[in-house]
Amino acid sequence: MATTADPQQPVAAAQPSEKSAALSSNPPGITGPTGPRKTPVAHPHPSSKPRAPPRPLTADESAKYDQVLSTVSQWTTVPTSTARGAPTEPITGGERMWLTRECILRYLRATKWNAPEAARRLQATLAWRREFGVDALTPEGVSRENETGKQVLFGFDTDGRPCLYLNPARQNTDEWKGQLQHLVYMLERVIDVMPPGQETLALVISYGGTSRGKSGPGLAGGKEVLGILQGHYPERLGRALITELPWFISTFYKLIRPFIDPITRDKMHFNEALSSHIPPEQLIASHGGEVDFEYDHQEYWPALTELAKQRREEMRARWEKDGKKVGASEWMLRGGEVEEGGKNEEVGNVEEKIGELKVEDKKEEPKEDEKKEEPKEASTESTTSANAEMKA
Repeated sequence: MATTADPQQPVAAAQPSEKSAALSSNPPGITGPTGPRKTPVAHPHPSSKPRAPPRPLTADESAKYDQVLSTVSQWTTVPTSTARGAPTEPITGGERMWLTRECILRYLRATKWNAPEAARRLQATLAWRREFGVDALTPEGVSRENETGKQVLFGFDTDGRPCLYLNPARQNTDEWKGQLQHLVYMLERVIDVMPPGQETLALVISYGGTSRGKSGPGLAGGKEVLGILQGHYPERLGRALITELPWFISTFYKLIRPFIDPITRDKMHFNEALSSHIPPEQLIASHGGEVDFEYDHQEYWPALTELAKQRREEMRARWEKDGKKVGASEWMLRGGEVEEGGKNEEVGNVEEKIGELKVEDKKEEPKEDEKKEEPKEASTESTTSANAEMKA
């Protein structure tokens, strides 16, 4: 069995490397010694905790997961593009590492537990990643797109999701291809910095100061972005916080709404106070938080590049140490603590562990002989308290 860790330990369980810690040396919400903060935050605020995991897999779901895992584990080649009959090339180590347990489960949930369809879509995504050149995108190649800070990865929401700020008013280029590559590059960096136990991101889209000429992609471009997000990044959006909508943007969302799947629509929040979703200590002041942040491309971009690079290198090292297996645990890859003599835990076992942790918080039940000696009133009070705790 593969050695994995419990994905339900607190985010703080992962110890930051010296490099990543250095990138976030100033406490969240506090400016640097010489002025505003200009670099990303490497770790969630202590108050941020991932939500409880999905329910345990049923026997049928476990069987379907095993079916998909068996299928993808046998892949030796992958198509070089999404074109029908495209030539294939050997699967790479990076692609095998991408096929984590959680990745397979995301595609199974997205296909409503259709195992053959999940396997087909996983292969389609690997082919798309090759065709699009996802792993070939470099910070130098997309740097120009972010010179104005139109996308900023900064801080984490209350559930420990990394926050990606989109600022359409800062649009500085006209070529759609470059803009799309930039978006995909930033999505990949968001995934790089996710803490243990977190699989999703928070989008913060502010249309303040946006004119019709700089409001983002048109309907065709919007549909292309949705196709990429829903087809190749399923189950990755945790919440989308959309603020300061002018009338023409509201109209755009109404036009594109039919193309957004219902689950994604439910995650979209319009014109809500961002401080109710993001700890003020990690929320940029211009968005209602306490962080005096200023985008300086010369400082921010190298810091983000180094942080993401360090995280990827750490994940690769853990994957190789674990045997380079398909179906590795993302919790383990992201540095979650592994129990001594750790074992390959199923999601059901994780739920049991959470239950055990809750039990530890309760008072120990009195021993049998002690129960007999208790006054009746105390026994009733104990029962009432236990019932209240179970309801809580």
